[in-house]
This record gives sequence, C-alpha cells and structure tokens, in this order.
Amino acid sequence: MCGIVGYIGHREAYPIIIKGLQRLEYRGYDSAGIALYDGKNIKLSKTKGKVSDLKEKLENEISTNGTLGIGHTRWATHGVPNDVNSHPHHSNSGDLVIIHNGIIENYDSLKKELIKRGYTFQSDTDTEVLVNLIEDVKKSENLKLGKAVQIALNQVVGAYAIAVFDKNKPNEIVVAKLGSPLAIGIGDDEFFIASDASPFIEFTKNAIYLEDEEMAIIRRNKEVKVRKIKNDALVDPYVQELQLNLEQIEKGGYDHFMLKEIHEQPNAIFDTFRGRLLSNEAMVKLAGVEDNMKKFLAADRIIVVACGTSWHAGLVAEYIFEDLARIPVEVEYASEFRYRNPVITEKDIVIAISQSGETADTLAAIKLAKSKGAFVFGVCNVVGSSIARETDAGAYTHAGPEIGVASTKAFTTQITVLTLMALRLARAKGTISSSEFRHHLIELEMIPSKVEEALKSDAYVQTVADIYKDATNFLYLGRGFNFPVALEGALKLKEISYIHAEGYPAAEMKHGPIALIDEQMPVVVIATKKGHYEKVVSNIQEIKSRKGKIIGIVTKGDTSVKELADHVIEVPETLECLTPLLTTIPLQLLSYHIAVMLDKNVDQPRNLAKSVTVE
Repeated sequence: MCGIVGYIGHREAYPIIIKGLQRLEYRGYDSAGIALYDGKNIKLSKTKGKVSDLKEKLENEISTNGTLGIGHTRWATHGVPNDVNSHPHHSNSGDLVIIHNGIIENYDSLKKELIKRGYTFQSDTDTEVLVNLIEDVKKSENLKLGKAVQIALNQVVGAYAIAVFDKNKPNEIVVAKLGSPLAIGIGDDEFFIASDASPFIEFTKNAIYLEDEEMAIIRRNKEVKVRKIKNDALVDPYVQELQLNLEQIEKGGYDHFMLKEIHEQPNAIFDTFRGRLLSNEAMVKLAGVEDNMKKFLAADRIIVVACGTSWHAGLVAEYIFEDLARIPVEVEYASEFRYRNPVITEKDIVIAISQSGETADTLAAIKLAKSKGAFVFGVCNVVGSSIARETDAGAYTHAGPEIGVASTKAFTTQITVLTLMALRLARAKGTISSSEFRHHLIELEMIPSKVEEALKSDAYVQTVADIYKDATNFLYLGRGFNFPVALEGALKLKEISYIHAEGYPAAEMKHGPIALIDEQMPVVVIATKKGHYEKVVSNIQEIKSRKGKIIGIVTKGDTSVKELADHVIEVPETLECLTPLLTTIPLQLLSYHIAVMLDKNVDQPRNLAKSVTVE
C-alpha cells in the first residue's frame, strides 16, 4: 500500500517526483525515498517519516539534478518503518534501483537461495530480495534488464507494482504490475509513472493503465512496449484520456482534504445520480443493470462483499434491497469471504464495493465468486481500476478523487448508486408501485440540497466536539437503516482521533454495552422520526437513567429526544431508506472536529492507508 512515482524525459525529474509523492502520500506515509540519475551517478536519499521529512533531508544531502528518477512513499509490510527499509532499494552491485508496491509472498525462500549465491541484504524488505533476484537473473543469463525482470517475476508469488532502472541504461525504466495499480503518463518525449494519475495530471492527459501480469519498457523517443509477463506476448496498449483535473486533487482553501470532501458531498451525490435518475420520466437508467436485467431478476440472492466504510454502505444496501426489491441480501467482509469456503452458485449476484477499486481482499473475493459462476457487479469510484476491469458489469460513483484516508463522500455516493439499483430492480420486479417509485425518485433528487442543510450544523457540532474531545470511549447507536450509520460513525472517530468507539444496534444495548454507560460515556444516538422512533426514544431513556451523556441525531423539529438528550443535532426529514445519507453528515463532522482539536493528522491517520492493496 504504497505510492510510486517515476519520470524519464527532458525535464528535471526531482520537482515532478517530490510533488507526485506529496499527492500520493494518502497511499502510505511512514517512510519515503527518491533515486535520481544524472547520467553518471545514482543519487539516493530516503528516510523514515513523511514526504516533507524526505524533502528536507534530500535537499541537504544530495544534488537534485537529473532527468530520470523514481520515488516512493511507503506503508510498511516487511520490515519496520526506518531509513534502511525505506524504498528505493538497490542491488548488491549498485547498478539496479527499484521501487515496489505490494508483497512478495515467497521472498524468504528466494532470499535464502540468493544468500547461498553470495548476495547480502541490508534491509528486512521483500523488495530488496526482488531487485537482487532481477540482478542475479540478468547477470547469470547475460540478459537485458527487461528480459531479466520478466524472468524474475515469473519466479515470484504475490502482488506487485514495480519500477526499476539500470544505471548502465540511462534512457530506460522497466515497470510491471500484478494486483497493484500502475499508470504510465505519455507526454512529448517524456513519460511519467505513478500509482494513479494525480502526480502527472498537469503534464499530460494521456495514460496507459497496465493490466495484471503486464510489463512495459519505457524509453525516451520510443513508443511504450507492453508485454505479457507469462508468455512475452506483445500487447497493444490502450491509451485513455484522463478526466481528472488539478483542482480536484487540491484542498481548495479547506484546512484538510477530509473537510473538503465532507463539504463536496452535495455535488458528489448529484454527480452520482446525474443522467441516471430521471424523476420527470419516472425512470432510473443504469447501463450495467439494464444490460444484465435478466440475471438480476433471476437471482436467488445478492451477496455484497466489501471492507471498512464500503462494508457499511453494503449494510445500508442490504436494508434497501430487501425493503424495496424483496431480494435476500447477505453482506460479507471481503477479507473473510474467500477463507470460509462460502456457498456460491450461478444463481447469485455478487456486488463488490470499493472506493479505490484496488482493494486486495475485495479483488480476491471477486475472483472466487467468478470461479463459482456468480455474476459480479462492481461499485467503485476510480475509472479503469482493477475492480472495474475484473467485474462482469458495474457502476461508477463519480464522487471525484477522495484523498482523505477516512472515507466520507465515498460512503454517501456508494449508498446513492446502490439505492438507484434497488429502485430499478424494485420497479422491474413490481415490488413498488408507480406512485411510490416516483416519490422515491423525487426524494432522492432532493438529497443534495438536504445534505447542504445538514452541513449547516457544522458550527454547533464543533461546540459538541469541544465538550467531548477528551472522552476515551464513545458508543454509537442506531436502528434499521441507521444501524450501519452508527457503525460508520464509530469507525470515523476511531480512524482519525484514535478514541475507542463502538457502533451497536440500539436494541442490543441492554444485551451487554449498557454495562459501559456512566456519566463519563458519550452516547451518540441516531433517532430520526422515521422507522423505530419510539423504540429508540426508550433506549435513550435507558441511557439517561444511567447518567450517560446523550448526543442525539434527530429529524428537524423533534421535541421528544430534545427533552432527554444533552445535545441534539438536526437533519432534514426524508424517506426512511434515505436517512443514512443525512444522518452520517453530523457524525463525519463530529469525528473531524474532535480529531482537529486533539491535533491529530486528519488526512493521514497513523497506521492507515487509503488504498489497501495488500491482504
């Protein structure tokens, strides 16, 4: 789960690489490094810490000239975060330099064999094993770098995106991919390499996304050559035009990307249903569903596979699909799904949800489901991502880039897509009347403006955050459609403030968690008027009688909860199935403000990375 950047061309490489690493730092930020080549010498600098630490060290340590370079920002897997384990790594001869995202699972056996052949190792990483394996193949078989990389990768078990160069061939970088994303930006006599397009968006709009088990040899003044790693077959690469723009990946005046992305949700939700939700015509148009309607209508059940925030969106979808379309739904952690020998048949639809489209566990679950004959539908945000390519059909959320590690607009746009799917299937199955269908479409169309209204609670949420910022535990409670929102609210607080928090179905409180409640325990209760309102009010009374501190998320104009709660945060009224799109907003803001008040790194919380590309 790391960020890769590379450049070869006519410009100075260093400014491009350092800025690119800063843009990719959401992918990993416990260490970073850069290798530059000026035609004579490889200049390498790396350090534990963030890209800012690297920049300060590097500019005092080495000269930064050179038109070829590679850089890396790391989330550690093999070896603790320190200077030695940071990337790039060089081979024993010093001729080859490599950066790597992923895990080489058989690195230990490869390392033992290389030690027998006289190789020594400075780091604890699997990556240093890989670069020396490439060197061993290159020398023992007297091969060019590209061929040596291909042969070495055929001996590797695991996942990787790599970029490697040989100081004896200063006009060439070799890259390869299996399970981790890699994009090649194509300019005028220059090439860019990155984990996603953000590092080179101001230089070119043309990019090649490598498929799994593909490698490319990138040379100045020549076309990119792409080959299959397994059989050396040439591939005709597809050059696509990027839709990303520079403004989308900058903070735009906000203090943090997370806050920007919270406030982007009205537009993100609108962009997600734009062209798909046609309320005037009483229609929902989703090409991936329309083209496969027979499969959806014949399905015995839907299985949702996802991780983290996407799993919570899947839980909301379970309620929505079963309520509207009357299709049985099971929601599975993708990380557990493949390991428990699940029962999957050709009559199942598997919906895989992932913001990045690169989540390793979810990709593994997709491959398992396809091997059993299930139809797999992907819901993701990143065009051209691995999940978009691996699934049989799908729908993009169109949320725009989400840089903050803690997902916000990903959650609400995923729910939006899944709601559209449920409504379309409900109409096709006849489980919803024409008038109810139209009413749902009108209400969903109004959600962006209602999210705008919910965001106006920001100042009051900040006041509440100041009161509870020093709490060591939080409990989040919700029922029905809002139980997953309670889970998501607790996850957000944990992720960015490091305060322990639990989400629970409100009715389950008395089956254990009630023992935790005292005057020190803040309890966030989602108590909108729709659904099980009276039952939730009863739960609040139980908390109140035990002196718990109650923060109520209520429908605008509520009076009953206001009499019992210590604080109430209002959201606009909507249909019960759409309430998660509103109730999650104050919970996102609460987590954000508490984390800021505790002086935490909101966009880059410790131990986490945005795109989880390893198991």
